[in-house]
Amino acid sequence: MNVLYRHLKKRFESFGTCDLGATAIEYALIAGLISIVILGGVVSLSGGLSSLFNAVSNAIN
Repeated sequence: MNVLYRHLKKRFESFGTCDLGATAIEYALIAGLISIVILGGVVSLSGGLSSLFNAVSNAIN
């Protein structure tokens, strides 16, 4: 029983000091923010490009 207690105690003490998962979460958040910015840019440009192509199409006809 004492061996199990020491093993669990060591595991819980090292749980607070391990930061490998935090780095992965930070990278995931950064990638998510970049994708939101790209998506916002594409959405805002799509209306302008559509009207530009319509104007060019009408000018050709």
